[in-house]
Amino acid sequence: MSSLFGGGGSSNSGGLNHERLEMAMTEMDTVTDLFNRMVSSCQNKCIARYAEADLSKGETVCIDRCVAKYHEVYGKVGDKLKVRGEGQQR
Repeated sequence: MSSLFGGGGSSNSGGLNHERLEMAMTEMDTVTDLFNRMVSSCQNKCIARYAEADLSKGETVCIDRCVAKYHEVYGKVGDKLKVRGEGQQR
């Protein structure tokens, strides 16, 4: 498996790739959790009932705004975490 992620035979590169894999898995879990929360929250807020196959204009606008707010907040939180992480590395 280490060759799949560019790992060589040395223990240092294997450890580094393991760390990168762990970070990628954590990021994937975080993004998946964000997506699931966003879908659930926006769906509960914007769609009262499923009467038709397609969303109404009002439902579509509501979902667009809800998703935009989630992305805005996620970006702000990411920026804050980045600054905090850079401060801890010094």
